[in-house]
Amino acid sequence: MREVELGPQKPRASAKSQRHAKASQQKPFINVCHADNTSAPFSIIRPGRQTQTLLFDRLTNLIISNGMAHASSAADLTVSNLFGFKNHVVLVTGGATGLGEMAAQAFVQNGAKVIIASRKQSELEKTSQRLNQLGPGKYNYVTADLADKAGCLDLCRKVKEKTDRLTVLVNNSGATWGAAYDDFPESGWDKIYALNVKAMFYTTVGLHNLLVKGATADQPSRVINIASMAGIMTSDVTSGPEGGLAAPGTGTFSYGPSKAACIHLSKMQASKLMTDHVTVNCICPGVFPSRMTAFGMREAMDTLVSGQPSGRVGKPEDFAGLVLFLSSMGAAHMTGNVLEIDGGSVLSGFKSKKKNQSKI
Repeated sequence: MREVELGPQKPRASAKSQRHAKASQQKPFINVCHADNTSAPFSIIRPGRQTQTLLFDRLTNLIISNGMAHASSAADLTVSNLFGFKNHVVLVTGGATGLGEMAAQAFVQNGAKVIIASRKQSELEKTSQRLNQLGPGKYNYVTADLADKAGCLDLCRKVKEKTDRLTVLVNNSGATWGAAYDDFPESGWDKIYALNVKAMFYTTVGLHNLLVKGATADQPSRVINIASMAGIMTSDVTSGPEGGLAAPGTGTFSYGPSKAACIHLSKMQASKLMTDHVTVNCICPGVFPSRMTAFGMREAMDTLVSGQPSGRVGKPEDFAGLVLFLSSMGAAHMTGNVLEIDGGSVLSGFKSKKKNQSKI
């Protein structure tokens, strides 16, 4: 317990001034220094008044009085503090194209050190040349094939050769498979689950030591798993009489279930890793420009847009902004969340306006 003596009292004011002063002092603001321990009690002494004992919580920068919490001036709520990325070290799997490239660019442009992983050396080199011109962050890459556990562990080995810590892991690698419902091959299940689910698990496990290094309750490391709205919605947005993301007469029947597994795995990882000061959140994108959606956006763009209440498909700013938020101090207390970024398509079940005109 420590006592704090308030400064000298001002000259006695008029009765009216005293009433105004009394009203304004019902919830006085008190600025105190950080205590060495987590919660430090201290006393406020006012001449002629009863001593008041308050509690200052170092972890939350709050002053607790009579069960009420009041912010102290120790909290830095500036944008540069809440959304600064210059101290981040980031790995983005599947980072050479599509959503992964959008995330990597966002981190590089905001000063982070970024490593991306992908199978194709040519795509990595092309993306590297583009991103290194954007700066001010630093960009590097490693080749990786995450089709099995051995490939995931090989990626982890390569990453550890380039850095001894990670503050953000974006598990973005993924694939899809389209075929007719009554002729869907077993390999279309095995390969999709291996890359979309198993790789997410083994990569996170293999990089655990890098993620926990330096992580604290105030500044946890982040795992961001990229699933899909296909893991939430029951309607098949991939095909239909008017076209879709896949050719008419086919469907991506293993893709949606694999992304549903990603969502649940993210929640299990969040529960497991929070005590290690690592948050895990999951993003479910709708339709965004990528290699995976290229066919549908080329052949059936009108149909895809008509299923979006927002009237458009996603843009790089939409996806990158959410990734940056989840990596920021602003999201340090969030874990186990599933965030949909779909322009409202889940609200309409991705029903094309051509087939379902609203009567309202």
